[in-house]
Amino acid sequence: MAALPANDLAGIGLRQPHYQALMALLPPLGFVEVHSENFFGDGGAALAVLTAARDHYPVSLHGVGLSLGSACGLDARHLDKLVRLVEQIEPVRVSDHACFARGAWPGGEMVHASDLLPVAFTPASLDILVRNVGEVQSRLRRPILVENLSAYLSYADDCLPEPHFLAELCRRSGCQLLLDVNNLVVNGLNAARQGRSSLERMSLASDLMAAGEHALAFIQALPSDVVGEVHLAGFQTPVKADQLVVDDHSAEVQPVVWQVYAEAVQRFGPQPTLVEWDTDLPELEVLLAQARQADAVATRAMAARS
Repeated sequence: MAALPANDLAGIGLRQPHYQALMALLPPLGFVEVHSENFFGDGGAALAVLTAARDHYPVSLHGVGLSLGSACGLDARHLDKLVRLVEQIEPVRVSDHACFARGAWPGGEMVHASDLLPVAFTPASLDILVRNVGEVQSRLRRPILVENLSAYLSYADDCLPEPHFLAELCRRSGCQLLLDVNNLVVNGLNAARQGRSSLERMSLASDLMAAGEHALAFIQALPSDVVGEVHLAGFQTPVKADQLVVDDHSAEVQPVVWQVYAEAVQRFGPQPTLVEWDTDLPELEVLLAQARQADAVATRAMAARS
């Protein structure tokens, strides 16, 4: 079975505890990805490391603060800082989330939730996202990618299926989808547990199966040409039957996520794939092993596709 070309290899999130080890080893990776906001400051050691890493790997900038779904519009200062960082780093991709975080009180005072809050799946929310994504792309002079969210609530006026909503966003704005497979599985797990009493017996196996089916249905509902990057991550397996599953990026990728990822590769072809790990960081080698596993899964899926 042929190995993936170097530019198709999976990437990892570049986090501060791994800076020194990564730059010493320079292992084969398709790219490294960082959270944009961590590098908004002028100069400093972090930006110097990112600049050095760019000499060896393509860099992807993944944001958490654009608040693309905010009806009050974008934060001009935040966007200015992102524009400057993009000019400095010349990343291979720029991305953020289909969410909102900013709002305005009736008197006009702006507030920030410091969280990734889900948007309603309505025509009005879609219009807002299209407008804000268009403004970002105009300033950056490039298309961006928008990630599907792990959401812990929904809205009574939701009327558009999420895959259709995101596909329309891509079609109307010219952006691409950053498909987070782990988020699909987490949302499916929470849907399977919705309304369950803590006294009911939990069948984790059946919940995981339902979550995988949910994720696969989502993937099949998307057009085959909208995905520009894939994210993989791990979550802690819940203990209680009614416990919310949190997308905490704190563990190895779950088997069900690998299974869904293989199906995604078969549907969308090989896309840049990131292994995210943000809390309870392991040794670098553990993360690199996860990236190698992503490469192996993609290789097998492509062989099956052909």
